[in-house]
Amino acid sequence: MTHPRALDHPARWAPVRHELASARPPMLRRIRDRLASAGVRRPRLVRGERTEIPFDARDIRTSRLLLRPHRMSDAADWFALQSEPAVREFLPWPERDARGSARHLRDRTRHTRLWQKDDFLALAIERDGGLIGDVSLHLRTVAAASRSVEIGWVLHPRSGGHGYATEATEALLAFAYDVVGARRVTAVTDARNAPSLALARRLGFVEVRSDGTDLVLTHQR
Repeated sequence: MTHPRALDHPARWAPVRHELASARPPMLRRIRDRLASAGVRRPRLVRGERTEIPFDARDIRTSRLLLRPHRMSDAADWFALQSEPAVREFLPWPERDARGSARHLRDRTRHTRLWQKDDFLALAIERDGGLIGDVSLHLRTVAAASRSVEIGWVLHPRSGGHGYATEATEALLAFAYDVVGARRVTAVTDARNAPSLALARRLGFVEVRSDGTDLVLTHQR
């Protein structure tokens, strides 16, 4: 679901985007997502209030995976992942050469803190020492009483079919609730992305509305 749509299936799994997206026309949302993917974000001075403390990226271990901040040594694996047509099909990612992919990864290495509205935190999914995917959170609502985040995931198709995306997303959901203090987690996925929808439903997300070809889903404990 990431910026959601996901890839836990050999065919496709891409991250789902968040409820904030549903309030905007699809074209504006795509523009916003492309700018965010390129590292273009609003200056902190105009983002308003902050959470009571900053929430920094940390290593999260599951039974089979390590979720940890991205690093430039991931460049070859990241290029392989983002070069997959099945990965880009449901993501606002353009086709990039190796140099462009490295720039994209470098931007991701900087997204390690949630503190103000629209802050973005991205973690690599590591399996047996190699990067196989990515999970992410966008901070959408700051106030503690109504805090919400958008969750996203993407997995390389060659690692599909083993439940890795489900395992990683479930671990990040726990981080969102237990550490960030989210009251609600939202995701948006293309209605045609059946594997991503299946993953979301398996984790307890429910559809709340349709936005063109996208479905908005929400999760609450």
